[in-house]
Amino acid sequence: MTSPTTAKFRSGFACFVGRPNVGKSTLMNALVGTKVAITSSRPQTTRRAIRGIVHRPDAQLIIVDTPGLHKPRTLLGERLDSLVRSTLTEVDAIGFCMPADQALGPGDRFIARSLAQVSKTPVVAIVTKADLVSKKDLADRLLEVGELGEWADIVPVSARDGYQLDVVGDLLVGHLPEGMPLYPDGDLTDEPEQLLAAELIREAALEGVRDELPHSIAVVVDEMEPREGRDDLVDVYAHLFVERPSQKAIVIGTKGARLREVGTNARKQIEALLGTKVFLDLRVKVAKDWQRDPKQLRRLGFYD
Repeated sequence: MTSPTTAKFRSGFACFVGRPNVGKSTLMNALVGTKVAITSSRPQTTRRAIRGIVHRPDAQLIIVDTPGLHKPRTLLGERLDSLVRSTLTEVDAIGFCMPADQALGPGDRFIARSLAQVSKTPVVAIVTKADLVSKKDLADRLLEVGELGEWADIVPVSARDGYQLDVVGDLLVGHLPEGMPLYPDGDLTDEPEQLLAAELIREAALEGVRDELPHSIAVVVDEMEPREGRDDLVDVYAHLFVERPSQKAIVIGTKGARLREVGTNARKQIEALLGTKVFLDLRVKVAKDWQRDPKQLRRLGFYD
Protein backbone atom coordinates (compact mmCIF):
# COMPACT_ATOMS: atom_id res chain seq x y z
CA MET A 1 0.00 0.00 0.00
CA THR A 2 1.37 3.44 -0.98
CA SER A 3 1.82 5.89 1.87
CA PRO A 4 0.67 9.52 1.51
CA THR A 5 4.29 10.65 1.60
CA THR A 6 5.28 8.30 -1.23
CA ALA A 7 2.25 9.34 -3.30
CA LYS A 8 3.40 12.97 -3.32
CA PHE A 9 6.87 12.10 -4.58
CA ARG A 10 7.37 12.68 -8.31
CA SER A 11 9.90 11.11 -10.64
CA GLY A 12 10.42 11.18 -14.37
CA PHE A 13 12.28 12.55 -17.35
CA ALA A 14 12.57 15.97 -18.95
CA CYS A 15 14.72 16.83 -21.96
CA PHE A 16 16.25 20.11 -23.07
CA VAL A 17 16.02 21.00 -26.75
CA GLY A 18 17.05 24.07 -28.68
CA ARG A 19 19.38 25.37 -31.30
CA PRO A 20 23.06 24.50 -30.90
CA ASN A 21 24.93 26.55 -28.30
CA VAL A 22 21.96 28.01 -26.39
CA GLY A 23 23.15 26.82 -22.97
CA LYS A 24 21.34 23.48 -22.60
CA SER A 25 24.33 21.60 -21.17
CA THR A 26 25.29 24.45 -18.85
CA LEU A 27 21.73 24.61 -17.52
CA MET A 28 21.61 20.86 -16.92
CA ASN A 29 24.93 20.94 -15.05
CA ALA A 30 23.64 23.79 -12.88
CA LEU A 31 20.44 21.92 -12.00
CA VAL A 32 22.30 18.69 -11.22
CA GLY A 33 24.87 20.60 -9.18
CA THR A 34 27.92 19.13 -10.87
CA LYS A 35 29.40 18.71 -14.33
CA VAL A 36 27.85 15.77 -16.18
CA ALA A 37 27.80 17.24 -19.70
CA ILE A 38 30.62 19.02 -21.48
CA THR A 39 30.14 22.64 -22.49
CA SER A 40 31.80 24.74 -25.14
CA SER A 41 31.29 27.94 -27.08
CA ARG A 42 31.37 25.79 -30.21
CA PRO A 43 28.01 24.85 -31.74
CA GLN A 44 26.95 21.18 -31.73
CA THR A 45 29.22 20.23 -28.84
CA THR A 46 26.69 17.73 -27.45
CA ARG A 47 26.51 14.54 -29.50
CA ARG A 48 24.72 12.16 -27.15
CA ALA A 49 21.64 12.17 -24.97
CA ILE A 50 23.38 12.69 -21.63
CA ARG A 51 21.27 12.10 -18.51
CA GLY A 52 21.75 14.18 -15.38
CA ILE A 53 19.89 13.29 -12.17
CA VAL A 54 18.47 15.98 -9.88
CA HIS A 55 17.69 14.71 -6.35
CA ARG A 56 15.12 16.66 -4.33
CA PRO A 57 13.17 15.83 -1.15
CA ASP A 58 9.95 15.82 -3.20
CA ALA A 59 11.16 14.49 -6.54
CA GLN A 60 13.79 12.90 -8.73
CA LEU A 61 14.14 14.73 -12.03
CA ILE A 62 16.18 13.07 -14.76
CA ILE A 63 17.25 15.65 -17.34
CA VAL A 64 18.19 14.47 -20.81
CA ASP A 65 20.53 16.92 -22.56
CA THR A 66 20.22 16.47 -26.32
CA PRO A 67 22.28 17.66 -29.28
CA GLY A 68 21.08 20.92 -30.83
CA LEU A 69 18.15 20.35 -33.16
CA HIS A 70 19.03 21.54 -36.65
CA LYS A 71 18.69 20.65 -40.30
CA PRO A 72 21.36 17.95 -40.75
CA ARG A 73 24.07 18.19 -43.42
CA THR A 74 25.96 14.94 -42.76
CA LEU A 75 25.09 11.38 -41.80
CA LEU A 76 26.27 12.20 -38.27
CA GLY A 77 23.89 15.16 -38.28
CA GLU A 78 21.03 12.95 -39.41
CA ARG A 79 21.68 10.49 -36.58
CA LEU A 80 21.88 13.26 -33.99
CA ASP A 81 18.63 14.74 -35.31
CA SER A 82 16.97 11.32 -35.10
CA LEU A 83 18.26 10.94 -31.53
CA VAL A 84 16.66 14.22 -30.49
CA ARG A 85 13.32 13.43 -32.11
CA SER A 86 13.10 9.98 -30.53
CA THR A 87 13.94 11.49 -27.13
CA LEU A 88 11.04 13.96 -27.44
CA THR A 89 8.55 11.10 -27.51
CA GLU A 90 9.97 9.37 -24.43
CA VAL A 91 9.99 12.13 -21.78
CA ASP A 92 7.40 13.58 -19.43
CA ALA A 93 8.28 17.22 -20.12
CA ILE A 94 10.33 19.24 -22.61
CA GLY A 95 12.39 22.34 -21.89
CA PHE A 96 12.72 24.44 -25.06
CA CYS A 97 15.81 26.62 -24.53
CA MET A 98 16.24 29.97 -26.29
CA PRO A 99 18.99 32.47 -25.34
CA ALA A 100 18.03 35.91 -24.08
CA ASP A 101 20.97 37.57 -25.83
CA GLN A 102 19.98 36.46 -29.34
CA ALA A 103 16.95 37.33 -31.44
CA LEU A 104 14.60 34.49 -32.27
CA GLY A 105 15.44 33.10 -35.68
CA PRO A 106 14.53 30.46 -38.25
CA GLY A 107 16.12 27.73 -36.10
CA ASP A 108 13.85 28.55 -33.15
CA ARG A 109 10.77 28.59 -35.39
CA PHE A 110 11.81 25.28 -36.93
CA ILE A 111 12.03 23.72 -33.46
CA ALA A 112 8.75 25.33 -32.37
CA ARG A 113 7.00 23.73 -35.35
CA SER A 114 8.58 20.37 -34.49
CA LEU A 115 7.44 20.65 -30.86
CA ALA A 116 3.90 21.49 -31.93
CA GLN A 117 3.72 17.96 -33.33
CA VAL A 118 4.51 16.49 -29.87
CA SER A 119 1.21 17.75 -28.52
CA LYS A 120 0.86 15.29 -25.63
CA THR A 121 4.07 16.39 -23.88
CA PRO A 122 4.07 19.73 -21.97
CA VAL A 123 6.71 22.19 -23.18
CA VAL A 124 8.32 24.73 -20.85
CA ALA A 125 9.84 27.65 -22.79
CA ILE A 126 13.14 28.49 -21.05
CA VAL A 127 14.89 31.77 -21.88
CA THR A 128 18.53 31.11 -20.98
CA LYS A 129 21.46 33.48 -20.35
CA ALA A 130 19.20 36.05 -18.69
CA ASP A 131 22.24 37.59 -16.98
CA LEU A 132 23.58 38.82 -20.33
CA VAL A 133 20.76 41.29 -21.10
CA SER A 134 18.95 44.22 -19.47
CA LYS A 135 15.58 43.75 -17.78
CA LYS A 136 13.87 45.53 -20.69
CA ASP A 137 15.53 43.33 -23.31
CA LEU A 138 14.65 40.26 -21.28
CA ALA A 139 11.01 41.34 -21.09
CA ASP A 140 10.96 41.89 -24.86
CA ARG A 141 12.44 38.42 -25.45
CA LEU A 142 9.84 36.82 -23.17
CA LEU A 143 7.06 38.48 -25.17
CA GLU A 144 8.58 37.19 -28.42
CA VAL A 145 8.80 33.67 -27.00
CA GLY A 146 5.18 33.86 -25.86
CA GLU A 147 4.10 34.60 -29.44
CA LEU A 148 6.19 31.75 -30.86
CA GLY A 149 3.92 28.91 -29.70
CA GLU A 150 1.70 27.41 -27.02
CA TRP A 151 3.77 26.72 -23.90
CA ALA A 152 2.90 25.17 -20.56
CA ASP A 153 5.13 27.79 -18.89
CA ILE A 154 7.63 30.50 -19.85
CA VAL A 155 10.58 31.19 -17.56
CA PRO A 156 13.85 33.17 -17.78
CA VAL A 157 16.93 31.69 -16.14
CA SER A 158 20.64 32.19 -15.71
CA ALA A 159 22.68 29.05 -15.08
CA ARG A 160 25.72 31.25 -14.44
CA ASP A 161 24.39 33.19 -11.45
CA GLY A 162 21.54 30.87 -10.45
CA TYR A 163 18.76 33.33 -11.27
CA GLN A 164 15.44 31.41 -11.22
CA LEU A 165 17.23 28.05 -11.36
CA ASP A 166 14.95 26.73 -8.62
CA VAL A 167 11.90 27.95 -10.56
CA VAL A 168 12.94 25.97 -13.64
CA GLY A 169 13.35 22.87 -11.47
CA ASP A 170 9.94 23.41 -9.86
CA LEU A 171 8.19 23.85 -13.21
CA LEU A 172 9.72 20.71 -14.72
CA VAL A 173 9.02 18.64 -11.59
CA GLY A 174 5.41 19.84 -11.68
CA HIS A 175 4.92 18.00 -14.97
CA LEU A 176 6.32 14.68 -13.72
CA PRO A 177 4.08 11.80 -12.69
CA GLU A 178 3.94 10.61 -9.10
CA GLY A 179 6.25 7.69 -8.48
CA MET A 180 9.23 6.25 -6.66
CA PRO A 181 12.85 7.32 -7.41
CA LEU A 182 14.26 5.73 -10.56
CA TYR A 183 17.95 5.94 -9.56
CA PRO A 184 19.78 5.37 -6.26
CA ASP A 185 20.31 8.41 -4.05
CA GLY A 186 23.62 10.04 -4.89
CA ASP A 187 23.76 8.99 -8.56
CA LEU A 188 24.22 12.11 -10.70
CA THR A 189 24.27 10.45 -14.11
CA ASP A 190 23.91 6.99 -15.61
CA GLU A 191 26.67 7.59 -18.15
CA PRO A 192 29.60 5.12 -17.96
CA GLU A 193 32.76 6.75 -16.61
CA GLN A 194 34.64 5.70 -19.74
CA LEU A 195 32.20 7.66 -21.92
CA LEU A 196 32.35 10.68 -19.61
CA ALA A 197 36.14 10.59 -19.80
CA ALA A 198 35.96 10.56 -23.60
CA GLU A 199 33.68 13.60 -23.52
CA LEU A 200 36.05 15.47 -21.20
CA ILE A 201 38.92 14.79 -23.60
CA ARG A 202 36.85 16.09 -26.51
CA GLU A 203 35.95 19.20 -24.52
CA ALA A 204 39.63 19.90 -23.89
CA ALA A 205 40.40 19.39 -27.58
CA LEU A 206 37.68 21.85 -28.61
CA GLU A 207 39.22 24.75 -26.72
CA GLY A 208 41.21 27.12 -28.89
CA VAL A 209 40.90 25.32 -32.23
CA ARG A 210 39.66 26.73 -35.52
CA ASP A 211 35.92 26.88 -36.17
CA GLU A 212 35.74 24.02 -38.66
CA LEU A 213 37.56 21.51 -36.48
CA PRO A 214 35.13 20.73 -33.59
CA HIS A 215 32.68 18.81 -35.76
CA SER A 216 35.54 16.66 -37.02
CA ILE A 217 36.79 15.47 -33.62
CA ALA A 218 35.64 12.20 -32.07
CA VAL A 219 37.17 10.54 -29.01
CA VAL A 220 37.23 6.89 -28.03
CA VAL A 221 38.65 5.69 -24.71
CA ASP A 222 40.20 2.32 -25.52
CA GLU A 223 41.12 1.38 -21.96
CA MET A 224 40.55 2.80 -18.48
CA GLU A 225 41.82 0.59 -15.67
CA PRO A 226 43.55 0.96 -12.30
CA ARG A 227 47.28 0.40 -12.71
CA GLU A 228 48.36 -3.02 -11.50
CA GLY A 229 49.66 -2.86 -7.96
CA ARG A 230 48.37 0.71 -7.44
CA ASP A 231 45.06 1.76 -5.93
CA ASP A 232 45.74 5.48 -6.38
CA LEU A 233 46.33 5.62 -10.15
CA VAL A 234 44.12 4.95 -13.19
CA ASP A 235 45.60 4.49 -16.67
CA VAL A 236 43.50 5.98 -19.49
CA TYR A 237 44.36 5.27 -23.12
CA ALA A 238 42.38 7.18 -25.74
CA HIS A 239 42.33 8.08 -29.43
CA LEU A 240 41.23 11.37 -30.95
CA PHE A 241 39.87 10.86 -34.46
CA VAL A 242 39.88 13.60 -37.09
CA GLU A 243 38.91 13.52 -40.76
CA ARG A 244 42.03 14.88 -42.50
CA PRO A 245 45.81 14.94 -41.98
CA SER A 246 45.71 18.76 -41.81
CA GLN A 247 43.33 18.49 -38.84
CA LYS A 248 45.67 16.01 -37.16
CA ALA A 249 48.43 18.59 -37.40
CA ILE A 250 46.19 21.21 -35.74
CA VAL A 251 45.33 18.92 -32.82
CA ILE A 252 48.95 17.88 -32.26
CA GLY A 253 50.39 21.38 -32.69
CA THR A 254 54.01 22.42 -33.07
CA LYS A 255 56.25 19.68 -31.65
CA GLY A 256 53.21 18.19 -29.91
CA ALA A 257 52.56 21.27 -27.74
CA ARG A 258 48.83 21.47 -28.49
CA LEU A 259 48.22 17.78 -27.73
CA ARG A 260 50.15 18.06 -24.47
CA GLU A 261 47.97 21.00 -23.45
CA VAL A 262 44.83 19.01 -24.30
CA GLY A 263 46.15 16.10 -22.27
CA THR A 264 46.95 18.24 -19.24
CA ASN A 265 43.53 19.91 -19.19
CA ALA A 266 41.65 16.66 -19.82
CA ARG A 267 43.62 14.78 -17.17
CA LYS A 268 42.67 17.32 -14.49
CA GLN A 269 38.97 16.98 -15.40
CA ILE A 270 39.13 13.17 -15.43
CA GLU A 271 40.90 13.15 -12.06
CA ALA A 272 38.06 15.30 -10.67
CA LEU A 273 35.55 12.86 -12.18
CA LEU A 274 37.22 9.71 -10.81
CA GLY A 275 38.59 11.16 -7.57
CA THR A 276 42.03 9.70 -8.16
CA LYS A 277 45.30 10.35 -9.98
CA VAL A 278 45.23 9.63 -13.73
CA PHE A 279 47.85 8.76 -16.32
CA LEU A 280 46.44 9.83 -19.69
CA ASP A 281 47.83 8.59 -23.01
CA LEU A 282 46.42 10.38 -26.07
CA ARG A 283 46.96 9.41 -29.70
CA VAL A 284 45.57 11.13 -32.81
CA LYS A 285 44.35 9.19 -35.85
CA VAL A 286 42.81 10.14 -39.18
CA ALA A 287 39.46 8.50 -39.98
CA LYS A 288 38.73 9.98 -43.38
CA ASP A 289 35.27 11.62 -43.67
CA TRP A 290 34.01 9.66 -40.64
CA GLN A 291 30.95 11.90 -40.27
CA ARG A 292 29.63 10.57 -43.59
CA ASP A 293 30.74 6.93 -43.33
CA PRO A 294 28.19 4.52 -41.73
CA LYS A 295 30.83 1.95 -40.78
CA GLN A 296 33.10 4.49 -39.11
CA LEU A 297 30.16 6.14 -37.34
CA ARG A 298 29.25 2.79 -35.80
CA ARG A 299 32.85 2.17 -34.78
CA LEU A 300 32.92 5.56 -33.05
CA GLY A 301 29.68 4.84 -31.20
CA PHE A 302 27.10 6.68 -33.35
CA TYR A 303 24.56 4.00 -34.19
CA ASP A 304 21.53 3.99 -36.47
